[in-house]
Amino acid sequence: MDDNKNGKIDIALSDEVAEGIYSNLAVITHSHSEFILDFVSLMPGMKKGNVKSRIILTPQHAKRLLGALEENIKRFEAMHGSIPDYGEPDPMRGIPLNFGGSKGDA
Repeated sequence: MDDNKNGKIDIALSDEVAEGIYSNLAVITHSHSEFILDFVSLMPGMKKGNVKSRIILTPQHAKRLLGALEENIKRFEAMHGSIPDYGEPDPMRGIPLNFGGSKGDA
């Protein structure tokens, strides 16, 4: 337990979780006390996707996640060049832009 006093934690990663889950869409909703991130697999041209994983975060942890993603994207782009932004998906190809929330939610 001395490791916790030094700021170190031990994190276990099972083989199943280490395989990861593919997602090409994230739907983000929130209440006053939590952020909910649904990771979806949506095939092109299909009108129905499946939520593969749901993560529920406190607002504080959501903000920390945002900061960590920003920092890691900057590091990635410094090593590999700018990540292209292809804009929003085309709704005519079956990828919805809005799941009942505001445009900024997805």
